[in-house]
Amino acid sequence: MSLPEARRNRLFRFVDLARVYRGWNRQQLAQHLGRDLSKVVPDSGNPKLDLVVALAEALDWNVGDVVQCVWDGVAEPSGGGDFAELDARALDAHRAGDWRRLVAGGEALVAAASTPTERARALNRLAGGHDGLGRHTRSLECLREALTMRPLPPGLETMLRINLAGAHYALWHDVEARATAHEIAERFEAAPPADRLGRVAQAFALMYRGQCARRAIAGEWGAADEAPSAGEARGNAAAREHARAARADLERAASLFSRLAREFGDDSYGGVGNTCRGALLEVGCALGEVDPLDAVATVTEALGGVEDPQLAPPGDWLESYGWWCIYGCNVAMRHLQDPKLHRAVAIFSNKAIEIADRLGNWSLRERAFSLEHDRRTRLERSTGFDPEWVLDEEDVRTIAGTMGRFPSFRDTGWRILSQARILEPA
Repeated sequence: MSLPEARRNRLFRFVDLARVYRGWNRQQLAQHLGRDLSKVVPDSGNPKLDLVVALAEALDWNVGDVVQCVWDGVAEPSGGGDFAELDARALDAHRAGDWRRLVAGGEALVAAASTPTERARALNRLAGGHDGLGRHTRSLECLREALTMRPLPPGLETMLRINLAGAHYALWHDVEARATAHEIAERFEAAPPADRLGRVAQAFALMYRGQCARRAIAGEWGAADEAPSAGEARGNAAAREHARAARADLERAASLFSRLAREFGDDSYGGVGNTCRGALLEVGCALGEVDPLDAVATVTEALGGVEDPQLAPPGDWLESYGWWCIYGCNVAMRHLQDPKLHRAVAIFSNKAIEIADRLGNWSLRERAFSLEHDRRTRLERSTGFDPEWVLDEEDVRTIAGTMGRFPSFRDTGWRILSQARILEPA
């Protein structure tokens, strides 16, 4: 059966399901769907948007879930192989950073899984592929489903929970990310991990909890360009509380990752630890323990090693310097005045986008575009000057892709596109 035929059959099943769910006769169903009885399902198997929306309303489903079930519900043949062989191929794709191949491998694993543990492992692989492509919402769905499997080996369940915290963190679900990370961190406080997997999980739990506390600083901070009111002073006190919590977790996480890198000869742990050390610069400025100009100078000096990201090897170390750029932007936006603020943010956001392009990292893109938009908005408000933002086709594609992956970025993305001058292709 061809894919169009399979999708057409699946559409018929959805139509019948909607009729039964609502208790409608066929005439009532056709009226709700806005279709002639003989033409409810198109011959092509490709439904128009109004039909998908009407089906979702009739079933009380999310529109995206209907689309996914109709479009992706019929899997193509995986090419054979038992679960262990397919898992080895998926792991190879993961190590190579071939995220599309990992998604395909994860889907094949899901189809081949025959036990709760195998299905959870398969969904975790699939989540990793979606995460690499910046599809964090899809990754979150996979991890949530994996955690419903029972029984699960304790190590696998811990890994799934850590990955769940990471997906929430990427999507700016900070309450959920912190709660998940906190649960794991507290578990290891009560019973310290003895194996490598547990030690890695502990380090990541502390990192995510600390990073969520670091993010919370911004929500409490008073206006940087005017004297704080009493309310803002209280806000800054709350910000310092978040900063102290962030410092404790991030310092410990950085130490744990460095120790893991030395013991196991895996430099990727060192890269993650370096991300934590960059975040500590932002935290130190919030606590008044690091001079903001010194922090900006430290970031600038560190970036000398990745002057051309295209020549740098991809991996956690390069990504860490992308995040140093973001922390440098945060320091400048919160603590510096014009023109030093604008110079620092313009340089750091541009470098972050260069690193993101080298890595295909959508989270870095979201932060860099958001911070650059904030900088330009601030410049216009303080000076009345509206700096022209010129975008080419590749920039527009990147912004559109970022909007699709991060719901919280969509309003910002539309504002950027509506205000910018778009260069027409030559």
